[in-house]
Amino acid sequence: MKIERVGDGVRFTVRVQPRASRNEVAGSYGDGIKIRLTAPPVEGAANAALIAFLSRALDVSRSEIRITRGERSRSKVIEVIGIDSDHLQDKLADDL
Repeated sequence: MKIERVGDGVRFTVRVQPRASRNEVAGSYGDGIKIRLTAPPVEGAANAALIAFLSRALDVSRSEIRITRGERSRSKVIEVIGIDSDHLQDKLADDL
């Protein structure tokens, strides 16, 4: 997984699979990770579910997570403020 340092946090790529049977990290996908979400891809529901899922998984508030690219795409670039790459990998290591 490629993790880029930006300012006070990190940036990484996510591939989202909406309408899955459960919310989970499904492993790696190219240079990023694949996340399955139960939410449908309509009216921002999947984006909101992604932010909520990452917030719980990384132990950060929702306001510290931002989708910087790909709001209407399955491939997204995520920025998380207040963590470093070690924290990100530690929290998601079991799932990758």
